[in-house]
Amino acid sequence: MKSKELLMQGNEACVEGAIVAGMRFFAGYPITPSTEIAEISSERLPQIGGKFIQMEDEIASMAATIGASLTGLKSMTATSGPGFSLKQENIGYAAIAEVPCVIVNVQRGGPSTGLPTSPAQGEIMQSRWGTHGDHPIIVLSPSSVRETFDVTIKAFNLSEKYRVPVIILTDEIIGHMREKVVLPDTSKIEIINRKKPEVKKKEYLPFKPDENLVPPMANYGEGYRFHVTGLIHDETGFPSGSPKVADKLTRRLCAKIEDNKDDIIEWEEKNTEDADIIILSVGSIARTSNEAMKMMREKGYKVGTFRPITVWPFPEKRLEELSKKVKTIIVAEMNLGQLSYEVERICKCNSKIEKVNKVSGEMITPDEIIAKIEEVL
Repeated sequence: MKSKELLMQGNEACVEGAIVAGMRFFAGYPITPSTEIAEISSERLPQIGGKFIQMEDEIASMAATIGASLTGLKSMTATSGPGFSLKQENIGYAAIAEVPCVIVNVQRGGPSTGLPTSPAQGEIMQSRWGTHGDHPIIVLSPSSVRETFDVTIKAFNLSEKYRVPVIILTDEIIGHMREKVVLPDTSKIEIINRKKPEVKKKEYLPFKPDENLVPPMANYGEGYRFHVTGLIHDETGFPSGSPKVADKLTRRLCAKIEDNKDDIIEWEEKNTEDADIIILSVGSIARTSNEAMKMMREKGYKVGTFRPITVWPFPEKRLEELSKKVKTIIVAEMNLGQLSYEVERICKCNSKIEKVNKVSGEMITPDEIIAKIEEVL
């Protein structure tokens, strides 16, 4: 596909990015405000030889996504709020079985059924720790329609490269907003596919890692017979109760992300070179933060912004460096303080941490951030 200019919704950009990345299977259950992702997938996938299935609930949707990936199809599911909670157990299964897949969570107000048609950012911590046990995860968060396209491709690439579930956190604003976007020439986009085994079929160990701590992955149906389980397992894939095996597996699963953070983590910063105050935010609120920064810069105040695109692993190394240069970091988020926990852990000894929080189902405005800036000046 050559470069083209379109008016596109965030949820639509997510599907188009997924298809460019190679998605050929989608399983889901409709839930506001993510439903358009399922609807568009149901139309687009059959056109290109892919498969769409609406399952009976979100638990089954996540299970089907895992199963399809094991057969070699790049697979995605999408949900919101309560549906994300239901997916958590099977997200853990994907993590321990090292099944690449992408989970989109278009955040809405909570808890429970909360505010189905209003935005929130209440799953910052759930996206990292929602499923039980120590486990690997990558979480990305776009702040525009075009970036939703790019981030979705990156999510598939990282998922395939590291054999890990990758979560995309958008919200109702990003999902339903329409913007003019210029999609790139897809022939120039890097697409990563899972590493395939090079050993003889009888010699294949499905969980024997390579130098990057990631095992090559055969597809079901290719003659490589192997066992997949949610239990602690050895390199053969069969369950083990050995403390040594449990320790080795759990540490490797986490280390394959930790040891490759420089390849995974991405962020955006603006006007941080001379900043006294930095506004930190993700997703749609980063748009507000940039506007607040611009307005304060016009008044002569040295304000910058810092936006994690990769929320987990958190870009703590760079943020810690910045915290030693600035007086105050203002964390703006549509929850009662989740990102701020991580910022305080990293920066509290270096700079003052202030919060701007909102849980009314409304977007934080530039004026609300500016009011906080003026309060701390």
